[in-house]
Amino acid sequence: MENLLTKYSETDLQEFKTIILDKLQTAQGELGTLTQSLSSTNVNGTDDTSGTYKTLEDGSATMEKEQTNQLAARQQKFIEQLQAALVRIENKTYGICRETGKLIPKERLRAVPHTTMCMEAKLKQ
Repeated sequence: MENLLTKYSETDLQEFKTIILDKLQTAQGELGTLTQSLSSTNVNGTDDTSGTYKTLEDGSATMEKEQTNQLAARQQKFIEQLQAALVRIENKTYGICRETGKLIPKERLRAVPHTTMCMEAKLKQ
């Protein structure tokens, strides 16, 4: 009879927790930088340049701010997914595919530690 694991060991969960905490710290740092750049005023010091280029600069500044906003939102979502993964580790449900109920391979979890689906289920999506 084949011995199928139904959940990861404490040692494995600790390894994944370390990976997630590391990614979480990096992600929070990046979000802080994005948030700071959004809240800072004109750092290029173009306020005193002639009005000729003002319209172009305003458009490009607006576009840049919009892109930064999107990056910040994506980063916030990533942080929430990592935090949810930490909760799954605490609940001992981490690494179990929510579609198939099978263990997600360690390689996939190391690459995408916040995933809740094995590749088989992800590809069917």
